[in-house]
Amino acid sequence: MSSIGETYEARSFFAAEWTAKTDRRALREPFENAVVSQVHDCGAEDLDRALDGVVAGAARVAAMPAMERSAILHRAAVLLKERAELISMALTRETGKTIRDSRQELARATDVFRFCAEEAIRIEGRHLPIAGSPAGSDKVAFGLRYPVGVVAGIVPFNAPVNLACHKIGPAFAAGNSIVVKAPPQAAYTLSLVVEACLDAGLPADAIALLHGDGALGAALVRDHRVDFLSFTGSSRAGLAIKAAAGMRGTILELGGVGPTIVHEDADVQLVAALCANSGFRLAGQSCASLQNLFVHKDALDAFTGLFLEKVRALTSGDPRDTATDVGPVIDEAAASRIESWLAEAKAGGAKILLGGGRRGNVIEPTVVTATTPEMKVVCDEVFGPVVVIRPYEDIGSVFQWIRDTGLGLNCGIFTGRHDVAFRAVREVPCAAIIVNGTSTFRPDQIPYGGLRNSGYGRESPRDTIMAMTQERILVFPDAR
Repeated sequence: MSSIGETYEARSFFAAEWTAKTDRRALREPFENAVVSQVHDCGAEDLDRALDGVVAGAARVAAMPAMERSAILHRAAVLLKERAELISMALTRETGKTIRDSRQELARATDVFRFCAEEAIRIEGRHLPIAGSPAGSDKVAFGLRYPVGVVAGIVPFNAPVNLACHKIGPAFAAGNSIVVKAPPQAAYTLSLVVEACLDAGLPADAIALLHGDGALGAALVRDHRVDFLSFTGSSRAGLAIKAAAGMRGTILELGGVGPTIVHEDADVQLVAALCANSGFRLAGQSCASLQNLFVHKDALDAFTGLFLEKVRALTSGDPRDTATDVGPVIDEAAASRIESWLAEAKAGGAKILLGGGRRGNVIEPTVVTATTPEMKVVCDEVFGPVVVIRPYEDIGSVFQWIRDTGLGLNCGIFTGRHDVAFRAVREVPCAAIIVNGTSTFRPDQIPYGGLRNSGYGRESPRDTIMAMTQERILVFPDAR
């Protein structure tokens, strides 16, 4: 174990052992740019050994009693809680996430393992009504669920602990083995998560952890030994994975542009505070982060003043400081891209009401208005601390804009009118409509995911376990 300030050593785990490599990649902290981790990246031979190992382990995991898998996941939840401070600090140092957000992520991840442990003993089949036709009149039929085999879980940098647990927990609860491809930016953090799983009793041949770049992830996706693919990341990468998956099952949790609507009857005092938190938490690096903030013209002036006041009060800087609200974005390339998108918007006539500055990889919390639909800060996923205020008069035009994006993750809408809320759920093709909440709302126990180019399938302990099992029909002659 490394302590604060030390350089971490992020090894891979496969073929039932932690593996050290001669060639190592230096990972730098987003805030201070100091080397934080030495990463043992994997090659093609490592991937081959890892898959051979989990293929061999899949049958053993499938044969384990559900109560045993459940007990292991409960122990893993306990270990994550006991090691939360260690893992939180590694997460903050590697990704630049504020220490407050890292601690919150560890708490959520602990709950995910606990939910998965509970669901592991609830996997159930069904009795099928086969007697409704002459062919089945003398038969009885049952649908039974069995694990798919080997799961590949590809994890992003922005919530690596929680999203890794959303893949490891359901896969093991369902009786599968899993290969986890860690994000390059959070290698040591994921090593700590896998270590906790192994210490909890997860069989060593039931899990592999690989470090590497996109090429390694692509090779993992293409490999025929993988039976199911779970990916969280960009829409572009998700579409490529879907194309490569063929007949294999997938869960793809992809991107969005964070539409949230403040209708004319909203309580602007309350809404301003919620939107300020949602737009800039995690430095805006969330697929559901509030980005396009639609405000009815009758509420615009009051809301904007209150919103700017709340955003102005946010503290940006060192993510290890508990007073910091907004830390750095993940790296210099991301910071430069966001900076260029803001410059493009400004050159096109947009107004930056607040922020827009940059110190290293820290982008100030930024509020933009007077935009046009084709500006990148509007129609592309910023993945940074930028919120665009967009006045509207007719809510139908907002719904139409959301439809035209081709995306469909969460949509937030603040209103006390039930007719408006039900119109939104009828007309807005998003997987979740959050009434009196923002697009960022996500409790880990309910289905989460996107429609259209924002994803495929649903992620929650129960939903993912169902997706990672397959139904087989058993037909018997009726004994009567």
